[in-house]
Amino acid sequence: MPLIRPFAALRPAAGRAADVIAPPYDVLDTEEARTLAAGRPWSFLHISKPEIDLPPSIDPHAPEVYAKAAENLKRMMDCGILKQDDRPLYYVYRLIMGDHSQLGLVATASVAAYNTNRIRKHEFTRPDKEDDRVRQIGALNAQTGPVLLAYPDAPEVNRLLAETAWQPPEADALAESGVRHTLWIIRDERVIARLTELFDSMPALYIADGHHRSAAASRVAASRRQSHSGHTGDENYNYFLSVMFPHSQMRIMDYNRLIKDLNGLSDAEFLRRVSERFAIDKADNPVKPETPGEFGLYLAGHWHKLTIGPDLIPSDPVARLDVSLLQDNLISPILGIADPRRDRRIDFVGGIRGLGELERRVDSGEMTLAFSLHPTRMEDLMAVADAGQVMPPKSTWFEPKLADGLASHMLD
Repeated sequence: MPLIRPFAALRPAAGRAADVIAPPYDVLDTEEARTLAAGRPWSFLHISKPEIDLPPSIDPHAPEVYAKAAENLKRMMDCGILKQDDRPLYYVYRLIMGDHSQLGLVATASVAAYNTNRIRKHEFTRPDKEDDRVRQIGALNAQTGPVLLAYPDAPEVNRLLAETAWQPPEADALAESGVRHTLWIIRDERVIARLTELFDSMPALYIADGHHRSAAASRVAASRRQSHSGHTGDENYNYFLSVMFPHSQMRIMDYNRLIKDLNGLSDAEFLRRVSERFAIDKADNPVKPETPGEFGLYLAGHWHKLTIGPDLIPSDPVARLDVSLLQDNLISPILGIADPRRDRRIDFVGGIRGLGELERRVDSGEMTLAFSLHPTRMEDLMAVADAGQVMPPKSTWFEPKLADGLASHMLD
């Protein structure tokens, strides 16, 4: 089985992409989705967040919600808003956010490769979130949320994608977030075959975002293999919807920390203890760390730059991450937060919100202090995945986000 293969995408009809595309289902809560979809009957949120079309009291995981998603998908297909291509193809997808641009391939990726760790993970998943995606895939008989994958830079792949992107696009839409989403189709069978061959020669692909979607696809495939007596391995359920970019083009933003209290310490005692492991320099402006090992600290209306002692940076690919260095040398031993996954004294803010959001929440009294971090590097993520390890929670914030609705993978 090849690592990736083309597929017949279900995608917006000509001129409909701007009406359809929506943010990923997991970056909006129900009320945000309801507001964003207001007056937009063809928004993909009616499929990815179908509870918005049901009474506010509904449980988002109730059977009626998944049934509503299937109903809305059928309606959009019956009305010609979404149409499926008549043969398996590859698609080129460009994201532009401000001055950042990245060009990747839309394809389906092998569940078998995921199961054997050739498509590599770096996060734990939660069973309840997996269950939700399994039920969604089952109700729609489709995968509608693409998994974001990275591939090690491959010049010939990059060239073939760039050549396609010189042609007129099939879809071009500016999302409300300001991100531009553009899609092209690769129809040349020779190019399709060459891309399949090039990816099959790669040792691994890396999940950047979409661990629950890929885990759910694996579970759906296992279930269907058991119930399908004529299973051959060629069925669509053996592959999952993916968008893959060269690792050098992907942008990880900082994922910052807010802490509710000083664990009983005074400001002065807290800073004294921090100084045992970090150099502390007062800063006149908000601190956006420029290199790994640097951190910003906002406390009592003032910014400080923290620099960890080089002797405290281990060689282990997980322990040397900035998120680990801060957790292991400060947040856990000084602030007493040993389990950031569950402790309610800590919160996380994606760098897309800026350092002003950290100041606002501390100045309001909601939180007592904040830490700004240097973004995790793609090379570090890949090293963790290659080692078969997992990253600490909230280690990466990828921007720009993929759109839901631009291409979906039908399982039949």
